[in-house]
Amino acid sequence: MGQRLADRLATARRRGFVGRHGELARFRTLLADPDAPRVVFVHGPGGVGKTALLHQFGWMGERAGRRLVRLDGRELAPVASAVVAALRVQLGRGPGDDPLAALGEVPDLLLLIDTLEALAPLDRWLREELMPRLPDGALAVLSGRERPSLGWRADPGWRELLEPMPLGNLDPADGRRMLAARGFPEAGSDAALDFTRGHPLALALVADARVHRRPGAAPAAPDVIAALLRSLVDTVPSSDHRAALEACAQVLGLTEPLLAAMLDRPAAAPLFDWLRGLSIIEHGPRGLYPHDLVREVLAAEARWRDPGGHAAVQRRAAAHYRELFQRAAPAERQDLLLDFAYLHRDRSVLKPFLGKMGPGGTDADTLQATTATESDHPILRSWVEAHEGPASARLFDHWAGRRPGGFLVVRDSEGEPAGFSLQLSIEEMDDRDRRADPLAAAVAAHVDRNGGLSGPETARLVRFWMDRDSYQDISRVQTFITLQFSRSYLSTPFLAWTFLTFRDPGFWADGCRHLDYHPIPSAAVESGGHRYGVYGHDWRLVPPLAWMSLMADRETGPPPGDPLLDREEFAEAVRTALRGLGRAGGLRGSALLRTSLAGPPGDASERTAALRDALHDGAARLEASPRDRRAFRALHHTYLRPAGTQQLAAELLGLPMTTYRRHLATGIERLTDLLWQKELDARRPR
Repeated sequence: MGQRLADRLATARRRGFVGRHGELARFRTLLADPDAPRVVFVHGPGGVGKTALLHQFGWMGERAGRRLVRLDGRELAPVASAVVAALRVQLGRGPGDDPLAALGEVPDLLLLIDTLEALAPLDRWLREELMPRLPDGALAVLSGRERPSLGWRADPGWRELLEPMPLGNLDPADGRRMLAARGFPEAGSDAALDFTRGHPLALALVADARVHRRPGAAPAAPDVIAALLRSLVDTVPSSDHRAALEACAQVLGLTEPLLAAMLDRPAAAPLFDWLRGLSIIEHGPRGLYPHDLVREVLAAEARWRDPGGHAAVQRRAAAHYRELFQRAAPAERQDLLLDFAYLHRDRSVLKPFLGKMGPGGTDADTLQATTATESDHPILRSWVEAHEGPASARLFDHWAGRRPGGFLVVRDSEGEPAGFSLQLSIEEMDDRDRRADPLAAAVAAHVDRNGGLSGPETARLVRFWMDRDSYQDISRVQTFITLQFSRSYLSTPFLAWTFLTFRDPGFWADGCRHLDYHPIPSAAVESGGHRYGVYGHDWRLVPPLAWMSLMADRETGPPPGDPLLDREEFAEAVRTALRGLGRAGGLRGSALLRTSLAGPPGDASERTAALRDALHDGAARLEASPRDRRAFRALHHTYLRPAGTQQLAAELLGLPMTTYRRHLATGIERLTDLLWQKELDARRPR
């Protein structure tokens, strides 16, 4: 069998690696000595060479007969479920298997976790849940910018099993070797070492800039990564190469087809190969990516230098992801959601949902989330009773006994509980649960009325959530809980619905509407003198990718004075248009005539006809979908070829009136979703 590209890449990495003799020698000892510390914590500033060292550790471990399992925080959402899903893939386990249990059975395991700062919210979970599950002979290496947290350093057990490994700059001899390996002339190495002080990334930038420098180009400015990078960008072979470099900085991982799409060209192999040869570009399972410091500078430069071009590149990348998403398997779709979210990481609406998902992350909070233990329950119950009263405290007791795994505790920097939430799976509730909790029963009934769940689908209800002190007022704990939920929703396969419970639903109406969560009036209940309301989102109607598109579009918004409809206005306009569809002149004056559904500007009668065609075309798409066929028939006999009255339409379909109305509501919602997505696509500049 021929050599794979990955093998050649690994060989090139080993050949280009210099220095770190003490760290490599110590790692050889740890591999051979079962009584030595079992967790190595590599830490140092950005660009100091942590990832390169982990590549060497992985190679050494495999040569020693270790089973290598590697995770990278930049490729994972900072939630435990994302880490568990990645382990399932690495270990080749099926959906029904427990990856953590399987991990504990891997002999001679070497676990490498890079970019640990991106998983900061999981620090406690890693320390208390994941690491203790490793087999006795395993060796783990964690790598991040910060030294081990207080939780690692203060625990007597971990103090004995943990070995911190701080990384600094290269010494002069190794710095010269690194420059020489990259083709830098020996005569200039002393000057390069003087102003880089041996910082590996700075040395790599100096070498790349020297290789690509045009005659007469100014030398690299000393001591500043941004200036070094600008020197490289200013001396790349062409504007196409510069565009490729900037495109690489926009996405989580760059593949060759994605690069071609972003640059709007049929192929991009030469540019992709050029990128792969740069010292500042890494290669991972998801494609090429620049070092995080390089990414930050490149992305910032592209944003201010050419805002329109930058936006166009992002739109083309988003279109590429959407195209892949349509034909991807469920497991692959989770990765594409992460890619899509990362593309929009600087949008203020989407930005908080990402956390420290990658370089330049925004989740600078010290809060962490862990599954509640039985010892946490008394204090959590006391908060419920204080904020909601004895009736809610009794509900807490019920769910603590029935679904203890649904409780998530938010802890402060000292590990003390600062808030909590309870999330329930609707499909797991039985009659006993419904009798005990009227709100949960009402939500389950709403799901049943709207088509129920099929196959592996799941629906989630956030039954309790609160800050220890401020309850459901806006606070850092409330924000943190919201972000945890959103990350979970975007990484949960086959999620059909999510529902959020509020004691003051009116206060949260605007925020929920903006996030496309809609009130569920039938789920409002009285309990302990308080009236609770529920907002829900149907992920089957607006799936995660469409939801993120909606959030991104709402953030940019139309130009001032542009009378574009928002999602709520659009939905109302669709309902009005359907009612007028069967009447002569019934679409005259429709708000949808202001949308792309009516075609290009022109004669009013032509635009009305185009709108009519768009409504029928959307309905035809429903008819073609087996899942939507019942909804289409109700829509057809009510609006497209109306039976006269809803009662006659129900009789024609042979349905009870309640079932007919449920199918009709679903048909209207699905048609609205299809037409809205078409409108969003048309609003994006080509």
